[in-house]
Amino acid sequence: MGSQVKKYMTKEVITLDYDAKVTEAANLMAADKEYEGYVIILQKGKPKGIVTERDLVNKVIVGGLDPAKTSVSDIMSSPLVTVDPEDDLLKATQVMKEQNVRKLVVVRDEIIYGIITARIISQNVQDYVDRSIRDIVRWTASLGI
Repeated sequence: MGSQVKKYMTKEVITLDYDAKVTEAANLMAADKEYEGYVIILQKGKPKGIVTERDLVNKVIVGGLDPAKTSVSDIMSSPLVTVDPEDDLLKATQVMKEQNVRKLVVVRDEIIYGIITARIISQNVQDYVDRSIRDIVRWTASLGI
């Protein structure tokens, strides 16, 4: 019952290499038309971490680091908190709550399928609830309840 993450996730993700500088990450975030405020960090093509706006503020600005000299690998949040594309949205929200994050990278076998954010979930919660209610009604009707 419910809806899978793959139906709601954003398929296009912003990535940077492990050795890139923080300035590059900030420039990519600023250029992002959807403005999700993250960059996924890859090492040898595999997802290893994420840099968010919160990381820029708390680790770079507050930490007094030089963004032109600091590598994204030095400030990224790692290991990545992920969900599978087949996982239900309810599981995604539980993982977000348990891990205290607002963004989950959608990964299977070290391949990035997309990203699901708290914003995406909040924008689609009504659709999710409607689908769940329809599923429950169909299920109970099939039982003759």
